[in-house]
Amino acid sequence: MSKVKLPMILINFKAYAEAIGERAVKLSELAEKVSSETNVCVCVAPQFVDIPVIARRFNVPVFAQHIDPITHGSYTGYVLPEAVKQAGAVGSLINHSERKLALSDISAAVARAREVGLISVVCSESVAASTILATLKPDMIAIEPPELIGTGVAVSKAKPEIITSAIKAVKRVNPEVSVLCGAGITSGSDVEAAIRLGVEGVLISSSLVKAKDPYKVMLELAEAILSSKG
Repeated sequence: MSKVKLPMILINFKAYAEAIGERAVKLSELAEKVSSETNVCVCVAPQFVDIPVIARRFNVPVFAQHIDPITHGSYTGYVLPEAVKQAGAVGSLINHSERKLALSDISAAVARAREVGLISVVCSESVAASTILATLKPDMIAIEPPELIGTGVAVSKAKPEIITSAIKAVKRVNPEVSVLCGAGITSGSDVEAAIRLGVEGVLISSSLVKAKDPYKVMLELAEAILSSKG
């Protein structure tokens, strides 16, 4: 099981046709290749059914796209944190904009992730929400203004003040929480801008998963992290 190292790139495969089954395996192979070449941590969040094969075959940290705040029992159709852990995942997204949860469920999911040893990456839509979510003591908060998701307009350039304000707010509440950013991240310059603003990683999806040359995009993003640290 691969360990997460900051700053990191977390690729959300969502349910795109380009990122399920054998295509998910190929993308994960490319993530491992870029990680090896650059020493930048590239993580993947595939469909649940693809977690075991990717976790077994590749030296990349694997995240679930969601977990439910449940324990063992009669919960047909729910995602059990223990099952995600045993499948080989190191962590999970929680409260993604496409899989929103009530605050009480976010709190419970973070607690359950902590219990089973999963890294919790809680998605947040605003500075105000990030401040509240930081009190729940997740491992990471990913700030993603919903109006920029999938637009190709990077939050790190269009609304840098959201990132800097979110970092200040989160660290004021809990200095141990790492802050990532997503929404509109498409290029190396977007990533470099984000890292220079103070985030410890980026969450990216369609611009990479649907790219004609995913390896080229991954490599550009990883090299941007190296450049921003230099």
